Amino acid sequence: MKKVRTKLLRRKSLLKPQSKVKAAGAPPGQIIYIGDERSEAVKISVIDYDDAHLEENISYSAEDCFKYKNTLTNTWINVDGLHKTDIIEKIGKNYGINSLVLEDVANTNSRPKIDDYKEYVFIILKMLTYEKEKRNLNIEHVALVLGKNFVISFQENEGDLFDTIRARLRDKESRTRHLGSDYLLYCLMDKIVDEYFLIIEAMGEDLQEMEEEVSDKHSEGFIQRYNDLKRNSVYLRKSVWPLREVINYMLRDEVPLLQMKVLPFIRDLYDHTVQVIDVTETYRDLFSDILELYLSTLSLKMNEVMKVLTIISTIFIPLTFIVGVYGMNFKVMPELNWKYGYLMVWGIIFIVAASLIIFFKKKKWF
Repeated sequence: MKKVRTKLLRRKSLLKPQSKVKAAGAPPGQIIYIGDERSEAVKISVIDYDDAHLEENISYSAEDCFKYKNTLTNTWINVDGLHKTDIIEKIGKNYGINSLVLEDVANTNSRPKIDDYKEYVFIILKMLTYEKEKRNLNIEHVALVLGKNFVISFQENEGDLFDTIRARLRDKESRTRHLGSDYLLYCLMDKIVDEYFLIIEAMGEDLQEMEEEVSDKHSEGFIQRYNDLKRNSVYLRKSVWPLREVINYMLRDEVPLLQMKVLPFIRDLYDHTVQVIDVTETYRDLFSDILELYLSTLSLKMNEVMKVLTIISTIFIPLTFIVGVYGMNFKVMPELNWKYGYLMVWGIIFIVAASLIIFFKKKKWF
């Protein structure tokens, strides 16, 4: 019972991860953190770079990144932790970010979207990672702000998928190092979408295993695994569908901060997003097919059990009739006083039972 309760609590936390909600009647633009309660310090990492220059700093104070605002180099400011709203507010004010944007940054329930404020572009998306052994899909709220020469990324937790991008920035010959902040924005979004492919590949392997398992012989825990996998697929779909509109907006409308040379990469990112959506739609059909196969297997097994029980009952019906006749307490029953009466009854029982078994086998009923 305790194990079941733990699973139910974990499922509820996925459906409603926030432990704090915005107060009713709060004015627009008020920064209120909506998410899991946290107490650790907020880590701010800064990478300032251009063709010939690279500077990396890690700080726990918002003021330390203010000096990069008016530089001619490109700056990537990454904030790990949204629970300290004063830090979000200080960074936002220094870089001229609207309070409504900062409100969405702290709201981990915000759906993927894009807002173009001309001086900067604001994007929300979900960074997903998949624990295959536990069949657990981790969902992290990520907010990106693209300015003329800076990108600010806000994340719920410390640790992300962007280590390869940091390594590219350290390489003087990499394209990321030579292009502007808009290309860095693309790299961050592309890395998140690439992780979606790894997730659907892992989920596809789980689906194939489940399909083979159902085809051979269903086992205990199948429904639990099925529900976990289907729920993860729903979360993946909810994260990817709005993201397609975000990227489509970047291609369809003239976003001043996106240079023409970056648009081909954005189109490629859009194609990747569409591929992920297509696969998730295919998975929806597979989930229905697997569930139908599972239910059919259960029904078939139940029919086999009923058939065996019916055959056994059919065999014992005439035998019950025979022993019932000789179990009557009439005084005049000649067979009861016959020397071979007992053997005769057993002989009739064996003959009837054998005849029925032979008949069923000829009919191929078992």
